[in-house]
Amino acid sequence: MKSVNRRDFLKLTGSTVIGVTLGGVALRANAQEQLQADDPTAKALNYTPSSTTDGANCANCMYIQGNEGEQHRPCAIFPGKLVNAKGWCSAWVKRPG
Repeated sequence: MKSVNRRDFLKLTGSTVIGVTLGGVALRANAQEQLQADDPTAKALNYTPSSTTDGANCANCMYIQGNEGEQHRPCAIFPGKLVNAKGWCSAWVKRPG
């Protein structure tokens, strides 16, 4: 196994942070159309635009992007699509904090 020196580790870490940051910006910029319940990925993850699970909705999921309070926002699970903030899917994970 190849060992990684401190300098290479810091370069890799810095590149990763920049990539994640720019990736999030790109995700928000590219999301344009609302996710439909008949979308194949939405069907596979049981997406619904109106959550039936108490305390669990897209607005408090860790994968949601965009600005608080917006009705439709980008989601990391559904690239290029906007999800309803009141929606839910089986990939839902409570946002930390």
